[in-house]
Amino acid sequence: MSESAAETPADVFTAKGPASQDKPTRFFRRLARKPLAIAATAWLVAVSAAAVLAPWLAPADPLAQDLLAVKQTPSQAHLLGTDAFGRDVLSRLVYGAWPTILGIAEAVLIACALGFVLGLAAGYFGRWLDRAITQLVDLLLALPGLVILLSILAVFNRDMTVAMVTLGIMGSAGIARVARSATLNVRNELYIDAARISGLGDAAIIVRHVVPRIIGPLIVQLSLFAATAVLAQTGISFLGLGVQPPAPTWGGMVYEASQTITDDPWLLAPSGGAIALTVLAFGLLGDSARDAAAEGWTRGTRRGRRPAPSPRPTPSPRPTPGPTPATAAASPTAVLSVRGLTIVADGDTGERVLVDGMDLDLEQGQTLGIVGESGSGKTLTSLAIMGLLPPGTRATAGTMVLEGARYNLARPETLRRLRGSTLGMIFQEPMAALDPCFTIEHHLLEVLRHHGKAPRSQAKARAIELLELVRIPDPKDVARRYPHQISGGMAQRVGIARSLAANPRVLLADEPTTALDVTVQAEILDLLRDLSEAESMAVILVTHDWGVVADSCDRALVLYHGETLESATVEQIFSAPQHPYTKALLRANPHNAAVGQPLPTIQDSLRELLDDHDKETVA
Repeated sequence: MSESAAETPADVFTAKGPASQDKPTRFFRRLARKPLAIAATAWLVAVSAAAVLAPWLAPADPLAQDLLAVKQTPSQAHLLGTDAFGRDVLSRLVYGAWPTILGIAEAVLIACALGFVLGLAAGYFGRWLDRAITQLVDLLLALPGLVILLSILAVFNRDMTVAMVTLGIMGSAGIARVARSATLNVRNELYIDAARISGLGDAAIIVRHVVPRIIGPLIVQLSLFAATAVLAQTGISFLGLGVQPPAPTWGGMVYEASQTITDDPWLLAPSGGAIALTVLAFGLLGDSARDAAAEGWTRGTRRGRRPAPSPRPTPSPRPTPGPTPATAAASPTAVLSVRGLTIVADGDTGERVLVDGMDLDLEQGQTLGIVGESGSGKTLTSLAIMGLLPPGTRATAGTMVLEGARYNLARPETLRRLRGSTLGMIFQEPMAALDPCFTIEHHLLEVLRHHGKAPRSQAKARAIELLELVRIPDPKDVARRYPHQISGGMAQRVGIARSLAANPRVLLADEPTTALDVTVQAEILDLLRDLSEAESMAVILVTHDWGVVADSCDRALVLYHGETLESATVEQIFSAPQHPYTKALLRANPHNAAVGQPLPTIQDSLRELLDDHDKETVA
C-alpha cells in the first residue's frame, strides 16, 4: 500500500547524526527564546559578576564596623541596611558570593566529569564494566553524605575546597545512574545498529548519536545538583565549619540574621533571598536547557515543507441502493454495534475529522477485518471503542450497543468498566505492552486478581491454563521469565493470554502480527481463529494485509480517510468489490503481483479505474 511521503529514520539520522545538524549557535538561539531561561541566566551572571568584581562593586569594606549605625533598615547610605555590628549588608552580600560560586563550580565540575563518563561507559559498553561501575555507584549512594562532609572538614581543617570536591565525588553517583539509564534506552535503538553497519566506531557513535539523546536528563540532573551544592555550601558556612567569621559568606550571614531575627527580621531577607533565587535559577535554567536541547533533535519534518496530500478519490455511486451508514439500523443479533462514530483532532486551525460517521456490526463468534491505508482511522476506531483515544483526539458522536446495553462513545469514562471483562485488546508491539520489571506470571495474575476474587493459588493455576490455551510450550517455566527473556512471538501469545484472562466477549486486535516473522504470523492468526471458534468470541482485526483478511475474517470493512467506503463479506469483497478504492487496494496486494512486473500503487490503480468508470458512464 502506498504511504504518504515523509522522512524516514534514515533521512533524519544520517551518518553524521542529529548532533552535527544542530550547531551550538542554534541551541543558544532556542534557549534565548525562553523567558525563564533569560531571567535565570541573568541572575546567575549577575551573581558571578558580583563575585569576581566584588572589590570594585562593593560600596564599602565588608569588614568595616560602625557601632553607631547597627541594625539599620535600607537607606541611601546603606542600600540593604546594616547588621548587628554596623557593617554594610550589600557589601558583605557581594563579597560573600565568591565562596558560594567557587564551591558550586568545584562540586558541579567534579560531579559532571565523573558521573557523565561512568554512566555513559556503563550504559553503552555493559557487561563487566557495567557491573563494576554499578557497584561503585551503589557504594557511593550508600555512604552517609553529611557524616562524610563533616569528617572531611574535621580532617582537612575546614578546607572548603576539599569539602566541595568530596561533595562532587559523592554527587557523581546520582548523575552516573541517570546517564546509565538514559544510555541503556538509546543503546539498542535501530539507528545505533545502522551506525555500526555504516562503519562508525564506538567513539563516533557515542558522540554523534548517544550524547545528543541523553543530554536532556543530564542537564536537569546537573541543575538539581548545582542547587544542592548551593544549599550544602551555605549550610556548612551556617554551621561555622567553612570560611570563618568575620569573612562574609551567605551561610554565615544567614546565621547572623538568625541571632537577631526577633528585633531585626529584615537582615534575613538579603542573604536568604539571594540563596533562594540562586537555587531557583539553577532549576529553571536546567529545565529550559533540556527543552532547547530536545528541540534540536525532535524537529523531524516540521522544519521542512509538508508533503502534498494525496488526492482523495471521488467516491463513485454505489451499484445497489440502500440506506446510508448514518441511517442504518443496528443489527438485533449483533453482539456489538456501532453507529455514527465520529472522531476529531483538535488543532490550531480548529477540529479535523479523522473518522466520519462510522458504522459496524459484529456477530457472536464473527471476525471483522478493518482494512485501509495508514491514517485511514483503523486504530482510532478500535481505541474509541475501548475509550482509549490518545490526547488531542476525541469522539464527538457515536453510539455503541454491546450485549443489549447502550453506551455513548463520546463519554469514554462510561467504557472504563468494560475493559478487560467485556472488551479485550491486543496491541501491535508485543514487547511494548509488557512491563520489563515484572514476570509473565505477574502480568496475568494482575488481570486475574483485578477482575476476580479467586485466591492467589487458583489465580496462579488459571495463569498456567491461559498460557497453555495460547499454545506456549512449558508454561510453568515461561511464567517465571521476564519479557526480555522470551521471543516476540511468545510475547504476543502472552498478550493474547492476558486479554483472555477476564473472558471478554469482544477482542480487538490492532495489527497483532506486524512485528512478527511470517511463520509466527501464521501461528498467531491460527490461534486467534481457533480461540474465536472455541470461545464464541467476536474479533475485530485491524490489518493492512489482504491475506490476513482472507484467512481469518468473515467480513471486511474498507476505510479511507475516516470514511467507510465498503462493508461486505470476505467472499463478496474479493470476488466482486463495489468501490474503486477497494479494487485499487486489492490490485496493490503483493500476493497478486505478477512475477517481473512492478507492483501497481493504489493511486495509479485508482486513476485507471476511475477513468474506466468515466468511459463506461459516457458510453
